[in-house]
Amino acid sequence: MSSNALHVPVMLQRCLDMLAPALARPGAVVVDCTLGLGGHSEALLRDFPEARLIALDRDPSALRLAGERLAPYGDRATLVHAVYDDLPEVLDRLGVPRVQGILFDLGVSSMQLDEAERGFAYAQDAPLDMRMDQTTGVSAAEVLNTYPPGELVRILRAYGEEKFAKKIVDAVVRERAKEPFTNSARLVELIRAALPQAAKRTGGNPAKRTFQALRIEVNGELAGLERAIPAAVGTLAVGGRIAVLSYHSLEDRLVKQVFVAGARNTAPPGLPVVPEQYQPRLKLLTRGAELPTEEEIAENRRAAPARFRGAERIREEVGP
Repeated sequence: MSSNALHVPVMLQRCLDMLAPALARPGAVVVDCTLGLGGHSEALLRDFPEARLIALDRDPSALRLAGERLAPYGDRATLVHAVYDDLPEVLDRLGVPRVQGILFDLGVSSMQLDEAERGFAYAQDAPLDMRMDQTTGVSAAEVLNTYPPGELVRILRAYGEEKFAKKIVDAVVRERAKEPFTNSARLVELIRAALPQAAKRTGGNPAKRTFQALRIEVNGELAGLERAIPAAVGTLAVGGRIAVLSYHSLEDRLVKQVFVAGARNTAPPGLPVVPEQYQPRLKLLTRGAELPTEEEIAENRRAAPARFRGAERIREEVGP
């Protein structure tokens, strides 16, 4: 399966426009922290011929397919098997002290959704895996079969914003005592049976929130993102830009918090002159979170939940 056939990059032109001022200069380095199938990375290499790309992904299959796609760009593209919160260590290993552009396209990739055996999609029966890197970590089945009930309720509430977490977990605990969970279809049926009729009539597939919660837990997504966004901002050169695509409110909230904090004056109240160490490090380049256009959603339904934010590094860290 070719990576081109599988992947339509979300809000591609907006990402390119956001990063363009920082990538026009010769020798610019841009990091794609979520390479996936390489759609965004390919466009960055094509549109900014002077730029060098460093691309990270935890999924070996994605790295292989994207590597084939980006092969024509030769040594301008460096692909690394790593999670996005490893960015400072990756740059240190490559001898790159500062970068001019950073892109995050969060969530689950098109390839992972489309390959049924990965277990991400609730619309197809598949093994309950959900690991973005299948070489390490616990699967969704192990989470369902081994976590204490209270921990499962916490995960569904915190990561899936699931109002009926307790009902679903009570049913999971009863069923796993009879037979461990292995496949997604059984879990989807259980969720449908556990929810009140009114809850099943709105909001799309009733399993959506539970599957999101399990995926986030299995891959440590929010904990990793909490580390990754501040770390990424820390690697930006002055004048460098960061663009982030989020796909649910939990991700977007974390991104917003880091950007807003970086753009804030942190001086104690009442100072007649604000010392440099208290002045903002970031300039916000989006007003709130921008949404995809109706035309893009019509062409690519996976763009619908996207939320886009951008910021520019305007000052180095200054000690007290």
